[in-house]
Amino acid sequence: MNPVFKCLIVDDEPLAVELIKEHISKIKSLEVIGDTHNPLEALEIVNTQDVDLLFLDIQMPVLTGIELAKSLKNPPAIIFTTAYRDYAVESYEMDVIDYLVKPITFVRFLKAINKFLDGATIKPSEHTSTKVSEIEHKDHLFVNVSRKYQRIIFNDILYLESLREYIRIFTGETSYMTKSSMADIERQLPNHFLRIHRSFLVNTQKVDAYTSHDVEIGKKEIPIGVSYKKDVQEWFLNH
Repeated sequence: MNPVFKCLIVDDEPLAVELIKEHISKIKSLEVIGDTHNPLEALEIVNTQDVDLLFLDIQMPVLTGIELAKSLKNPPAIIFTTAYRDYAVESYEMDVIDYLVKPITFVRFLKAINKFLDGATIKPSEHTSTKVSEIEHKDHLFVNVSRKYQRIIFNDILYLESLREYIRIFTGETSYMTKSSMADIERQLPNHFLRIHRSFLVNTQKVDAYTSHDVEIGKKEIPIGVSYKKDVQEWFLNH
């Protein structure tokens, strides 16, 4: 059974909201849980409900979409939707999934959704057999570090942190910085690596303790994102 991701639409243009809803209705793995034209109401929803993907207009009263996104402590994945191209650079610096310029065609919308699905957290029981068969016989990956490909043993990795367009891989001895997305790295890792936050992925075999808010690896406390809490709790209860 494939996961269904919960979407919230924040836009003060009714026609834009309806178009996004129509696009979402064609994709079985997405579900609209609400829409609002009020950024402050959206802030409340994101902070109190499970939201996996936020469709966020930029030009809105009270708060802009960018201001709203920056105010979120543990933001869900974000796709900006706007009539203006001027904010593209600033939005990409925030590590959003995509930046869609209205009117949004379904083809362009689908491309953005595929980027989201590539990086979305999937429950351990729902990992595909394809992924398992591709990496179960491997014990390492190669990443581009300072113009050379560095071999990193899976068992040496403690956790990974996303830093915009870069990933820092922490091992017991050192850390490696590579230009990549978390989704690209995650596809190369075994199933005992678990996404616990939009910016963090951990080797569960190295976890010493966990709470509802963070996991501990050695002396490092790594936060658990709000939208990841349920999956993290289920993982540790079942493994």
